[in-house]
Amino acid sequence: MITGSIVALATPMKVAGEIDWPALRRLVNFHLENGTDAIVAAGTTGEPTTMSFAEHFDVIRTVVEEVAGRIPVIAGTGANATSEAVELARYAKEVGADYCLSVCPYYNKPTQEGLYQHFKAVAEGANLPVILYNVPGRTCSDLYNETVLRLAEIDNIIGLKDATGNLERAEDLIGRLEGSDFKLYSGDDATACDFMLMGGHGDISVTANVAPRRCTSCASRRWPAIPRPRTRSTPG
Repeated sequence: MITGSIVALATPMKVAGEIDWPALRRLVNFHLENGTDAIVAAGTTGEPTTMSFAEHFDVIRTVVEEVAGRIPVIAGTGANATSEAVELARYAKEVGADYCLSVCPYYNKPTQEGLYQHFKAVAEGANLPVILYNVPGRTCSDLYNETVLRLAEIDNIIGLKDATGNLERAEDLIGRLEGSDFKLYSGDDATACDFMLMGGHGDISVTANVAPRRCTSCASRRWPAIPRPRTRSTPG
């Protein structure tokens, strides 16, 4: 299982908007040289919503090819259409990605049951380990802790990127999943250190794009979990 500093890789583009493929390959090697523990290809920081479907596929494939098995590759495969999220995850599996990162559906504002059914369908259709991604400030869709706990019972849903920045919620979830194999990653650089001090497993980081070695040095440390008073968070 992945721990440590995981870069949410930016996708380099030229002035006219086309993807700069040589620069993308150089960027991958920059992270390999600087000790990054894993790479997210075409996650939201990589701007897949501005790409064509073919470009999205090609970014994932190119990163997998350039990494060549040296570190894990997590493919960004989220979509607000369940069928599209499944199709992207299946493609990621075909080209050799190790995991997929699936964001809460944006704009649609699904219910908690709707989110559960969406991610359950992705997990069943993807044939690839799924990391959930909750970033309500971007999606207007919030995955509550109770729903995360339900989803954690599905075999190939193996982790959560929590970009809420809400440490009380994170602490609650870390405590309730203690002893399980389910991994919890910060998706909010401003609170990532506190998140890991509470027992989180790593940081899926934007900052790692420009300071990979320093992020790896911090996130890869085996921090002792600091006991804090337990609070029941809301929502979820």
